[in-house]
Amino acid sequence: MTACPGGNGDSDMSKMPAKKKALGMYQRMYLIRKYEERIYYLFLEGIMPGTIHQSTGEEACAVGMLYDLSKDDYMASTHRPAGHDIAKGVTVKAMMCEMFGKEDGCCHGKGGAMHTGDVAVGALTANAIVGGNLPIAAGVALAFKMQKKDNVIVCFFGDGASNEGSFHESMNAASKWKLPVIYVCENNLYAANTSVKITCTSDNPAYDRAPAYNIPAEIVDGNDVCAVNEAATRAIARARKGEGPTILELKTYRHGGHSRNDACGYRPKDEEKYWIQDHDPVKMFRERLLNEKVAKEAEIKALEEAAEKEIDEAVEYAQKAPFPALESALTDVFCEGGN
Repeated sequence: MTACPGGNGDSDMSKMPAKKKALGMYQRMYLIRKYEERIYYLFLEGIMPGTIHQSTGEEACAVGMLYDLSKDDYMASTHRPAGHDIAKGVTVKAMMCEMFGKEDGCCHGKGGAMHTGDVAVGALTANAIVGGNLPIAAGVALAFKMQKKDNVIVCFFGDGASNEGSFHESMNAASKWKLPVIYVCENNLYAANTSVKITCTSDNPAYDRAPAYNIPAEIVDGNDVCAVNEAATRAIARARKGEGPTILELKTYRHGGHSRNDACGYRPKDEEKYWIQDHDPVKMFRERLLNEKVAKEAEIKALEEAAEKEIDEAVEYAQKAPFPALESALTDVFCEGGN
């Protein structure tokens, strides 16, 4: 495990995967970064409707955790789902259409930024209720176990969600029934604009609570995609073998505010400098690929240009795509006692 701020890791460097996988992970991280950047400017320019809760800066968490999963493995996200969804295989075209409220969106234009997903690739529709996805993930894992499948589900949540009752109930059930679920706390130090130091007695709210439920846990540098992937590999292997859940607390940082109106005035400047300038996950992984001679500058540049072209094409497609038909408002909904 690599050393991480506030964590318990040692100084060992995480291992670089084989070239094909390493470049694949970088491409996906870069794609997520560029998607989020484009969404930000489209929103600021008034071109895109709705609201945004962005995951810029947390790309290594999503890609490291989900890169090796199959389509039959599931992922449960939060109100900040874009990085998770793209990492799991939801196309940027489908994501962009959803952001524009179009029929070709991954949720047919009905979900918006906080409710994206595509079950066809194992990405459950995101849940905007803080901690709301934790028991859902336990339920999916229970279904896998009852059906005698070796599939797993990765469930993301924030440090703030660790204070919800759903966290404790889900951990208890997952541990007692040895469910194949990996609970991933993306500890970005703040629940909305409130520091974890104010709301919790520990800087490691998920990790330190794990012993109460007899669940193995690790603290990982969430901005080191290789370290995250190594931890994911261990946790996924345990789950597939029927050994139950794992809690991973990933130390990370969102570059932007909690949502569209958050100017981040509550964050210390030296803290922002460390995380955003000195510990940027995309920048660090790019430099490491070059320094360890995994890839040449031209190879990386080609991946980046391809990702940027994919984003450009997705925006153009989404702007021209049709809106849902009015009668579609009555489909894909549940009405108790209705037809």
